[in-house]
This record gives sequence, structure tokens and C-alpha cells, in this order.
Amino acid sequence: MNIEQQIQSLRDELNQHNYNYYVLDNATISDFDFDIKLKELQELEAKHPEFFDANSPTQRVGGEVTKNFETIPHEYRMYSLENSYSKEDLLDWETRIKKLIDGDIQYTCELKYDGASISLTYENGVLVKAVTRGDGFQGDNVTPNIKTIKSVPLKLKGDYPEKFDIRGEIVLPFEGFIKMNEERIEIGEEPYRNPRNTASGSLKLQDSAEVAKRPLECLLYNLTGSNLGVNSQFDSLEKAREWGFKVPHAAKLTNSIDEVLEFIDYWNIHRHELPYETDGVVVKVNNLQQQEELGYTAKAPRWAMAYKFKAERVSTKLNSITYQVGRTGAITPVANLEPVELAGTTVKRASLHNADQIEKLDIRVNDEVYVEKGGEIIPKILGVDLTKRPLNSKPTEYITQCPECETELVRQEGEAQHYCPNYNGCNPQIIGRIQHFISRKAMDIEGLGGETVALLVNEGLISNYADLYELTKEQVIPLERMAEKSADNLIQGIEQSKSIPFERVLYALGIRYVGETVAKKLAKHYKSIAAIAEASEEALVNVDEIGVKIAESVRAFFSSEENILIINRLKAFGVQLEISAEQLIGQTDILKGQSIVISGVFESVSRDELKKLIEDNGGKVSSSISSKTSYIVAGDNMGPSKRKKAEDLKIVVIDEYEFLQKIK
Repeated sequence: MNIEQQIQSLRDELNQHNYNYYVLDNATISDFDFDIKLKELQELEAKHPEFFDANSPTQRVGGEVTKNFETIPHEYRMYSLENSYSKEDLLDWETRIKKLIDGDIQYTCELKYDGASISLTYENGVLVKAVTRGDGFQGDNVTPNIKTIKSVPLKLKGDYPEKFDIRGEIVLPFEGFIKMNEERIEIGEEPYRNPRNTASGSLKLQDSAEVAKRPLECLLYNLTGSNLGVNSQFDSLEKAREWGFKVPHAAKLTNSIDEVLEFIDYWNIHRHELPYETDGVVVKVNNLQQQEELGYTAKAPRWAMAYKFKAERVSTKLNSITYQVGRTGAITPVANLEPVELAGTTVKRASLHNADQIEKLDIRVNDEVYVEKGGEIIPKILGVDLTKRPLNSKPTEYITQCPECETELVRQEGEAQHYCPNYNGCNPQIIGRIQHFISRKAMDIEGLGGETVALLVNEGLISNYADLYELTKEQVIPLERMAEKSADNLIQGIEQSKSIPFERVLYALGIRYVGETVAKKLAKHYKSIAAIAEASEEALVNVDEIGVKIAESVRAFFSSEENILIINRLKAFGVQLEISAEQLIGQTDILKGQSIVISGVFESVSRDELKKLIEDNGGKVSSSISSKTSYIVAGDNMGPSKRKKAEDLKIVVIDEYEFLQKIK
């Protein structure tokens, strides 16, 4: 056996031992023998650097230092999950999906592990990158850190696809977490708060050798890509396990919501026996074709639902109520609490939502209140322990003036919240709008964060987002914590934001009720900011999915002379305020006013390509058949009940080739 073969043989053997121990939980060699073999491999690799392999078992010890993590886009978006908290929520979900798909539905139930989401990309069986969830569209490249986690395979086994992504959760088992804290206490350091935050923080450590010291694990649950050779979620879990991934065995295939509820009831009790933190169950439609039929909302897949276990509840004293002003002028009352431990974190504050909520629960200062983490993320007050209310207690009087600029607050009929109407003179609104403008999903200005925006406003350097484009390096260098390189990055980031496409600029403007989805609809329909500014309320309401409330808000925004002045300045600075000529190529109005349903499996185009073609040609993709459906584009395996409904409503059914001819 020559040296190269000897090295490869040792690598294969050590990879197998790693897999046996960290994935199968079945050690086939002692730690001592493993270390001897690893040392032998290290010595051979050191003597023969020509055989270096970044995916060798010796590279798992880390040592690479990353000062700035590169932000890279996900090839396939990482969606959030819709949450449910009761049997009724799950039954409502089932009712919704049964309206959209035909046939029997099976569900894959998986435990929802509480860690840090990660997306791993493999090409030809080798790990090429690991990216954090980020905002779902893009995340941070943390590959060197992930390579140190022993349960992440660097090379796969078996009949894996040529290229795919696999999503999972980086978790810190309780045993390792306790051990880490014992070591910290021993050296006089503060213990870590909880396993989830510690796992998440570990991914962003600059030194991968430090990450290697932490007993992190990676639990995988979702394959993403094309031509993966699987037909169902449950099969994909089995396949991933065969390829070498650590896939929890708790997953179960069920045939009804009743069986799903049995799974939930079982794990609600037995989850406390698991070595990891769990906060619920994820229920997925098992059949991948049915998943495709169901598709996605703007934020989450329609084919999955997270059931959250009942949140932990504690009681504590309400010390005071303060009021925050949001970027739209909305006033949010905040409860300042006596610090209390809740679900692994110290809670000091909780949202009181609005005046109605305070009145409904009769919440008063100095009350003993019950606090719960809503969805185990945001603390909320559920009620008051009236037996502990002080005798001199007085009902809470909601403020009547803005806590920042003292303007008289307004409350529109039918609105739950009070608002400060001082749009251009209230500091938190100004800062909030600019912070929204620079955010990741909007203008994504590198080198400029929320704190710096506040500094720029408070120093009088900017008073609206158009002012950003007049900033100079000389103006920003004197700011706190601003070095020359930071100043360069900030000015460069502002300059680069001029290439952000129109739909995101429209969202960035911060028009009330105009979120990402609405901004896309308006941009697609009107093509330019000038056309939207001139549109009447009546015309706006006629745009797909634009209601009266949104139309009124858009008209109010463009009726402001100050807003028009800011928009004109943005235009002069070169910000994209219309759809570019490149984007308009291939777009027509051939399908304008038509509502089209896609159903089945296609040969020449994918479902996503079909949807894009419909939208690029002015049509609307609908998920369900109704009397408003223009026609159905059907592939193989179109459900019989859909076909019958189409016949009953006399709706034309065409195949993909007829559709492609229509738009030629």
C-alpha cells in the first residue's frame, strides 16, 4: 500500500468510527485507539502535504479564524413555519389543505428541536458550505465552524444526489451544556443561560478551534433541491440517514390528524427524557407532490405546521409601564417587570399591546402578573393575581400625548393602537423609518446598523432616508466607534444600495401596510413609483390583493409634499424607482385579468417555472378552483376531485404545451 492509499484508508476508517459514535451512538473503538489512529494520520499528512484534503478527519479540530462572516444568498429560501397551539388549530389547518389537494393525506411528525437553523450544501458527496438561516433569503457562511461538529458528515455514503441542500438544527445536548457551565463556574466566569442561545452563539465564534471544543450536534430534517430521487418526506429522512446524516428516530409516519395528536400527546410528556431541548412537533404533509400542489404563503409552507408545546408560565411584579413609539407612530405600552427566569432566559419586559388589552386584563402598576413566552419567544402577560393586589391600587390611565414629542395621540375608529401623528417631527419615527429603509429585506446597506442610524439622526446629520445619499466620509468618521475602514464601508454600502431593485425600494419606503408581498404586487402592476404616486384609491383597490386600507395608506403617503420631495431626491441620487429594462424583458400582458390554477406533475417545465411564466405575462396563480378560474394547466396525476370540480364549473383544462403556445 503506497502513502496516498495509506492516508485514504486511515481517513475512511476514522470517518466510519466518527459516524458510528456520533450518528449511530454505537462506539466500535475506544477513545484511546481512535486518538492513536488520528495522530498517525496527522503525522502522515504533515509529512505529505501534497495529499491535503479539507475534509479529512484531522481538519475537524478547527483552527481557522474568521473575522467577518460572508453573507451569501440561499439557493432555496429557508421559510418560517406557521405555529399552532391547540387541536382546533391543527384541524383548521387540515381543513384548509384538504380544499387544495386531492386524495388521502399522510403526515410525517417530527420533534421540533430548539437550536440554531443551518443549511448544508453537498456537491458530489462532499460538504461545500454551511449557511445560517439569517433572514431566510440569505445567511452567514459558517462552514469552518460547522466542519468541527462530528455528527456533520464531511463525505457521504451511498446513492446521494449530485447536488442538494439539507436543513437541520445545531443543538447543544443538556449533558454537554451542564459540563460547559461547570467548567465556566470553576474558572469564575458567568454560566451560559441556555443550550439554544449557546448553540446559536457558537456558530459565530471567530476561532473554529473554540467551536471544536463545544459538544455541538447537528440534527437534520429536510432535503432541498431538484431530482433528489425521493417521493415523500419520510423517505427523505430514511435516505438522509443512509447517506450518513444524524436524523432523529422519533419521526413517525401517520395517516390522520388523530394519529398526529397521539404523537403530540406522547412527546408532550416524554420530551423531558430527551437529551436535547424541544419546544414542539412539526407536522408535514408526507407526499412531496402534494407539498408542491400546496405551495407557500409569503412566509411559510402551506404543507407544514408547527405545534408548540404549552409555554412555561411564571408570576412576577409589574414595576412600571412605559410607552414606545414605532416607525409608523404606533404606541406600544411595555410592562417593566421584576426580573424572573422563564424558559431559560431572564425576562425583564413584556409587551402590553394596546389600551384595550390593559383595560381588558385590568393591569396596574405593582400588580403580581402571570407571564408566559408567547410561542416561547416574546414574553406576554396573561393575567393578574388579584389576591396580591395592593389596597391603594389605581386603574392604569393610558397616556394621551406622545412620550417623545408630546403631540396629542390619535386613535382611528376600528384601530386597536394609538398613534403619534407627528410623522416628520417625532424622533423615534424618523429613526425607525430609516432603520427599516436600511434593513436586510429592504435596501440592505452594508456597514450601517440601527445604532449608527440613531447616532446620525441625533447628531443632526440626517433627518430622512434620502439624506443618507449625501453623507460624506468626513461627516461620519467623528462618530462614536467609527474608524476609517468602517466609514469607507458605510459610504460604499450606501452607494451600492442604488442597485437594489424597485420592489425592495418600495418596501423600504415604509408605507404603512405595504409589506414585502404588497410591494411586489404594486411594483409588478405599476412598474414605476411615478405610476403608483398618480394612482387613485379606486385604481389601487383593483390591483390583485390590495384592499381599501392599503389603498388609503398608499394615497396618504403620496399626498404628502414632503414624501414626494424625498422621492424626487432618491430619484436624483440614482435609486431604482422603476422596474429595470432587463426585468421587463419577457414580461407581457397576454394573461392580464386571468386567474390560473396549476395542478399535477409536468415534463418540460417545473411548477415554479410555470408560476413565473404566468406572473411574467400578467396572470395570477390561484391555489384553488372557483368560478373565477380562467383555466387549469394540468400535468400528470391531477386529482380526480379537482378534475370533477373543473367539469362542474365548466372550466377549461389544458396541458403545459397548450399553455406554452398561448404565451408564445
